[in-house]
Amino acid sequence: MRSNTANPYLLDKHKTRQGFERAAETYDANALLQREIGARLLERLDLIKMQPETVLDLGCGTGMVSEHLLKRYKKARVIGVDLALNMVKKTRQRGGWFRKPQGVCADAASLPFQPQCADMLVSNLMLQWCNDLPTVFGEWVQVLKPNGLLMFATFGPDTLKELRASWGQVDGFTHTSRFPDMHDVGDALLQAGFRDPVMDMEMITLTYADVRGLLRELKGIGANNATSGRNHGLTGKARLQACLQAYEYFRQEDGLYPATYEVVYGHAWAPTLLPSKLPEKFIPIMRSTT
Repeated sequence: MRSNTANPYLLDKHKTRQGFERAAETYDANALLQREIGARLLERLDLIKMQPETVLDLGCGTGMVSEHLLKRYKKARVIGVDLALNMVKKTRQRGGWFRKPQGVCADAASLPFQPQCADMLVSNLMLQWCNDLPTVFGEWVQVLKPNGLLMFATFGPDTLKELRASWGQVDGFTHTSRFPDMHDVGDALLQAGFRDPVMDMEMITLTYADVRGLLRELKGIGANNATSGRNHGLTGKARLQACLQAYEYFRQEDGLYPATYEVVYGHAWAPTLLPSKLPEKFIPIMRSTT
């Protein structure tokens, strides 16, 4: 039955965490797109002349970005943060025997760190799992030192438009997230107090021999349907088959099935003076003496 929530696209945090906990072992084998976008995001750091002491990788997943940051900033402490503990455990295994990322299991909207503890925040494809971007950015701006850098990638509204349209021919439930518009993301940054936001976007289309391949890949990275308006019962073979049939409309001349991703990149700077906000609990970040 349909959820009674006023916003059917509101994401269930427990469902989101559950999907990524289960996918920790299969994520790397299915995350081709996530690695590619992460690499493109990290290339943008070539234009930023910083030598940060502390970098937070927010939504670290299995730690691909954290490991790169360790190599790029050889004197920095790198801390991966993820909602799923199993993902954090994978991140802690990255790096060499002498230097690995730290890992913290935490909600991006309620970070357990002291104010102004980080020089740089990096986030690759995590923001689309957040319900309230102004609140999330408001938390992040507190964690950054004055003039600290935020750099991120997330998904925009046209992401998985083929899958969304195909399910729309089957029933009235929500089957994919509603991804934020690039301009709304920029507005949320300004609302939170970030300055000089720069946003841009690109479209990436992956193709599959069959639609089930796309569905398996999404499941393999933990990207399950966590919307409140989802069908809370079993989908059923008949409905799935109807979706696959509807997807035939998008089949290309070469016989392959496309999946579109609108990728939004952005960076912004923390203000020189931050609004006062003292969390009740935080994890002090101290340099290791070993």
